[in-house]
Amino acid sequence: MYRFISFVAVVLMAQTHFSQTVASFGRAEPDDKRLLYTSIIGNYRSQTAGLSLAEIVRRAFANNGEIKIARLEVEKAQARLQQAQLRPNPTLEVEQSTGSFVGSPGDRELSVGVSVPLEVYGQRNRRIDLAKAEIILKEAEVAAKQRELAGQIFETYAEALANLREVQVLEELLDLDARTVQFVQIRVNEGETAPLELNLLQTEVERIRSRRQLTEGKLQAALSKLKFYAGLTYEEPLKLVEDISIATVPSLPPTIETSIGVGLKNRPEIRLAELDEQLANAGLRLIRSQSKPDISATARYTQGRAGFDDPRGEFFQKDRSLTFGISIGLPVFNRNQGAKAEAAIAIRQAQERRAFSEQVVKNEIITAFGRIEAARRALTTLETAVLPRSRENIDTIRKVYEIGELKITDLIAEQRKLLEANRDLTETLTERYRAQADLFIALGLTLEK
Repeated sequence: MYRFISFVAVVLMAQTHFSQTVASFGRAEPDDKRLLYTSIIGNYRSQTAGLSLAEIVRRAFANNGEIKIARLEVEKAQARLQQAQLRPNPTLEVEQSTGSFVGSPGDRELSVGVSVPLEVYGQRNRRIDLAKAEIILKEAEVAAKQRELAGQIFETYAEALANLREVQVLEELLDLDARTVQFVQIRVNEGETAPLELNLLQTEVERIRSRRQLTEGKLQAALSKLKFYAGLTYEEPLKLVEDISIATVPSLPPTIETSIGVGLKNRPEIRLAELDEQLANAGLRLIRSQSKPDISATARYTQGRAGFDDPRGEFFQKDRSLTFGISIGLPVFNRNQGAKAEAAIAIRQAQERRAFSEQVVKNEIITAFGRIEAARRALTTLETAVLPRSRENIDTIRKVYEIGELKITDLIAEQRKLLEANRDLTETLTERYRAQADLFIALGLTLEK
């Protein structure tokens, strides 16, 4: 009768004082001085010495090799524009003829001519337009590579935050089990509990400890990737400043319609497709201008002397002449027919690529919104129903175990359920953050905006 009354009292007390018990499991501060062992959370998170996501992305953009190469492509395109602005060089022709080798030693002629190609039909302007379009295209390619790199950083950052939270959850569970071990040890020493229960609990503690070590390894691997992206050496420390439960992505539009408009305006893929079309049109205009006849203006000065035999003696006649002319290349056979056809196909190809990119952007945005909403609903269920009840069950079973009505295996089983629930929460928080990050990337935004 006494045990039954005690059991009822414990259950009622656990339900009444839930907020003052270990119901805070999964939410305690990592630097809680009540922990029975040294926490490692401080090695990986710091509000003051940590590196923010925006800073990691900024450093990655400055240090990434592929982006540096892409920027050099922009410089090459700028050099090609400089070349395109130059006019063709004139040609100087000098001829000297003499009759000394053919029996006319007095005959000779000197001719000096200049030939200047004329760029007609807007050829120079077409060439400059093509070079300018190529510069804009290369700059857009840099933005596309930055978007791709930002997506990789977001993914690794979310992985690091998720592993950090799991380490925190495991540490808090280890602390609870360590306190339980102390209690069970006292009961074993007093002969009230079989040593087997202590062994079972210690086995569970070591299992959780090994899982924490494995999770810490995953966290270190994620941080190593972030160091690589940020251009840090292996020896330099990198700590996070956020927690997955409060980490959010800024500047997200509230509706799908607004997001689609932003995405179609900012996405590098669509911009690249538009620039590809502009570049192809500029190339077609240049090819058409190059299909016209080539025209060169020429000028020539000639000075000669010719000798004549006469009974009265040898006479010499001097001639001077100035000649002007135009040479015209006739495009009879080669009018760049193949190049024109290729340029026209390139225009249609760019148009198809743009239409496809727009569909991809819309699909990515709609999918990301769906994932965010699903994660929000799941998070609400976990935080309002699953986790509070699981924590309450743990508190109740622990107190009932202390009066000897339950076995340690019951407590261990319930703790595993709570651990699984916290893993579900971590997975949901991570999915929410990843969905927000995917939406951010799908919109073509940057952290600087």
